[in-house]
Amino acid sequence: MLDLNQLAEICRTRDYLDASLYRKYEVKKGLRDVDGKGVLAGLTNISTIHSQIMKNGKIISNLGELRYRGININQLVDGFVSERRLGFEEVSYLLLFGSLPTNDQLKNFSTAIGKRRTLPTHFVRDVIMKAPSHNIMNVMARSVLTLGCYDPRADDISIENVLDQSLNLIATFPMLAVYSYHAYNHYAKDESMYIHRPDESLSTAEAILTMLRPDKKYTFQEAQTLDMALVLHMEHGGGNNSTFTTRVVTSSGTDTYSTIAAALGSLKGPRHGGANIKVTQMMEYLKRSITNCDDEDAIRAYLEKVLAKEAFDYQGLIYGMGHAVYAESDPRAEIFKQYVEKLAKEKGSDAYKEFNLYQKVERIAPEVIAQKRKVYKGVSANIDFFSGFVYHMLALPQELYTPMFATARIVGWSAHRIEELVNAQKIIRPAYMEVSEDNSYLQLNER
Repeated sequence: MLDLNQLAEICRTRDYLDASLYRKYEVKKGLRDVDGKGVLAGLTNISTIHSQIMKNGKIISNLGELRYRGININQLVDGFVSERRLGFEEVSYLLLFGSLPTNDQLKNFSTAIGKRRTLPTHFVRDVIMKAPSHNIMNVMARSVLTLGCYDPRADDISIENVLDQSLNLIATFPMLAVYSYHAYNHYAKDESMYIHRPDESLSTAEAILTMLRPDKKYTFQEAQTLDMALVLHMEHGGGNNSTFTTRVVTSSGTDTYSTIAAALGSLKGPRHGGANIKVTQMMEYLKRSITNCDDEDAIRAYLEKVLAKEAFDYQGLIYGMGHAVYAESDPRAEIFKQYVEKLAKEKGSDAYKEFNLYQKVERIAPEVIAQKRKVYKGVSANIDFFSGFVYHMLALPQELYTPMFATARIVGWSAHRIEELVNAQKIIRPAYMEVSEDNSYLQLNER
């Protein structure tokens, strides 16, 4: 019988690489510099993120910037919000096709997404309701691969066909996520199950709330805040882990379903799309650990314990703080916080009190990190710091937090997949340097 504990210890010993080797051979660990700047691996027209800008010949590091197809995210959001419109469909069109849609183009695109919000006959019963799991991301990945079995042109990677497949996935991701949760909630938790078919005229955010809730009801502020979360999570440069996964797998020439299933596997990791759940859990632990949430000294002491691996999950991380690229500000978090506050006010005094607690942690945590850790750049709240709180106010279960991220990011993945197919002629293949010692084969009886 294999002794897995012993074999695992052998793996830990044999596979360990001294961190000094990365410096010795000038290899970028995680394909990043020590300041978080990624190694250039390609070119893209789709989006750009900047942690610093040059102004009058000087570097200004505290102005994080995100652009979709060359348009600053602040300007983009202000555009549709000023007309009291939801933005998911408009911004999806922009990312996929490179320009803002005209009124007719937007109507046609939104109608197409609404009509495509359907699944094959018996798919919900035969796929989603079979083997339900609390891990909705795994169920979604399985569902995506199974959708490939229903597609007679699954392996056709012509741009026309991939675009058709991408639009179908953008439309059906909300259904895969919410229906998968309802199946789990019914079979594992013995709760009621709702399979609501959303009206074709609804936006993506409205469709999600309709499918999720027994009474199908929602307010405009709820829909707007969820829509904003989707827009801000939709795309984040080609270098984020799941988008890079999309491009790597696409470069092999494989099909859309295999590619998106791989991207889902990347996003579900707690270092990527699962961080917002950790923030929510950390904040719940904070509220149980201190008697007065207005006591900033108590909040500071708690965060110091978290950082010292003496509290919460003992990992030494204040979740939702800091980002691989941004320094002093994450523009998504700056925008999103405005809508978090609006929703908290609508929800009442308890929600607004909790929003104030989040603001205190947002302000105090970077100070604690700066005092206790050696940092190479500024630290600020990222969008994950607020998104879990928003989903909680919207009564989304934690099992759907990361699937909501995927429901947004499928647009960015699709845009990058198409761009990779249009331009790439080579499979992506980075190099790894071998640092092992020379060895020789020994016959079995000599070992």
